[in-house]
Amino acid sequence: MDVDTRLLRYFVAVAEEGSLTHAAERLFVSQPALTKQVKQLESLLGVRLFTRSRAGMALTEPGRALAERVPALLDGWDRTLRETRHVAGRAARVLRIGFMASAANEATQRIVTAFAVRRPDWRAEMRQAAWSDPTAGLADGDVDVALLRVPFPGQDALRVEVLFTEPRWVALPTAHPFAARDLIPFRELWDEPFVAAPPRTGRWRDYWLAADERDGHPVRVGAVTDRPDDWLSAIANGYGVALAPESAARFYARPGVTYRPVSGVSPTRVGVAWAPVADTDPVVQDFVRCCVESGVPG
Repeated sequence: MDVDTRLLRYFVAVAEEGSLTHAAERLFVSQPALTKQVKQLESLLGVRLFTRSRAGMALTEPGRALAERVPALLDGWDRTLRETRHVAGRAARVLRIGFMASAANEATQRIVTAFAVRRPDWRAEMRQAAWSDPTAGLADGDVDVALLRVPFPGQDALRVEVLFTEPRWVALPTAHPFAARDLIPFRELWDEPFVAAPPRTGRWRDYWLAADERDGHPVRVGAVTDRPDDWLSAIANGYGVALAPESAARFYARPGVTYRPVSGVSPTRVGVAWAPVADTDPVVQDFVRCCVESGVPG
């Protein structure tokens, strides 16, 4: 009997969260769709994995037995996939580069051009990640190196070279009263609803909400988005405001969204990150050198 690994991942999420609602939020799927997947897995295995109640989803004895073994199975499969893709990339002379929206912006093209000069027989493959993965695939081994905004979850387990800083501005609905100002003190934004990244991004979400720079003032979240288009739509439709890099005003201009400078909030930093195992990888290190040499705006 073959079981889709997706079903197992959904099972693990429900088992760990103890709630279909929370697991669905974590997986970015609807609750009915998740319920259907859990029932499909139970049907395939011929056992009941959860006891459903108002309190949540409790594992049955067979469910606990499966939950003890599935994470290691999935980790082994993921590791095999990463190693296979890594070998394939090396054979094809492709460097997989993850990046977040608004990561290096103008500097990206200069970095990639410099890498092409340094490694003319290699191709830089850019892979944009959703905000639900602030490491842009690096933590899971889906990419070889990444251009990121720091800080981000899991940063301490990776190598990070900071390339440059830039101010954080605010993106507002164009109809917002503050949109006509030349400069907005961050304190005056504290009571505004903010458009936020998904909760499981933790430290990264908190940084873009400037949660530590509010003197304990609570954050109001007006909408949660995972990608730039949804983020821009939420702001334009008036669900909230959001902090953004200054360069976002150039790269993510959109009707209905206005960007303004903010005072009283720290700047953002752009970095290149790689896994410690890549310290001795000459191709990755060449890319890092290109970032350091070419990554400063101007």
